[in-house]
Amino acid sequence: MQTRKTDSLSVLWRSFRLATWLGWQIESNWADPFLFAVYSLIKPLSSAAILVIMYSVITQADFESPIFPYIYLGNAFYMYVGHVMTGISWAVIDDREHYKTMKYIYTAPVHFPSYLLGRGVARFIIASISVLVTITFGVLFLKISIDPSQVNWGFFLLTLLTGVAMLALMGLTLAGVMLLLVHHMFGVGEAVAGALYLFSGAIFPLEVLPAYLRPIGFLMPITYWLELLRRLLVGKVASSFPTLQSFSNLQLYLILVTLTLLFAMLSFFVFRLCEKRAKELGLIDTVTNY
Repeated sequence: MQTRKTDSLSVLWRSFRLATWLGWQIESNWADPFLFAVYSLIKPLSSAAILVIMYSVITQADFESPIFPYIYLGNAFYMYVGHVMTGISWAVIDDREHYKTMKYIYTAPVHFPSYLLGRGVARFIIASISVLVTITFGVLFLKISIDPSQVNWGFFLLTLLTGVAMLALMGLTLAGVMLLLVHHMFGVGEAVAGALYLFSGAIFPLEVLPAYLRPIGFLMPITYWLELLRRLLVGKVASSFPTLQSFSNLQLYLILVTLTLLFAMLSFFVFRLCEKRAKELGLIDTVTNY
């Protein structure tokens, strides 16, 4: 029994480790290291510049308002959603449509959910670089006030990793759905990320939404994750907004953990259900065609 358990853990770890290596090779091998580094720096700054210009036009460049760091940091950390959640689900499309290796992966001694999670690690690394570059630019040139001595870095790191785990599990759920989609699925991940951008309070408080849509935001763990990250970095600036003002930082984290655990159970159930159905329908290695 102990040997069987050890072998199972070994398969999980090997699947995750090798998928992590493979994911990094796929994400970074399209250019030489210097060009890839330049791209990794310019892309997040371009995205931030678009937001800054839009904010400047709408508010007549009122960068002193507390709403600006709220919006800027929310947009910066939301990059993890697009990279991690969408990246894990995109691995299904990449292997099935582009490389046409899905059937070989399924016949290999690989734990497929661990493999998908491993594929998301490279996206997490790239997202972390983008977030760091964006926040550093905001502090140096846009006067985003972050006092490193006032930040609880241990709590911040714990919150960040908890949120990334939550996004990975959401990505696993989406990957299961992708196994059942063989037509016009390429934009599904971006569509889901875009919808969550609206309902998670990433760039504006949920009070801006109609009353009948706000419950969607309160059910999303991303809402509490972004709020807590902003609070830990800019303190009272973020906590002064009304949406979650009545919750303490600890309460926000406990809500985040609870919702993450619920999503963990849901993700593995949905993925196994979709995977089983995809096998029954013969969709595992079906490429997009008519």
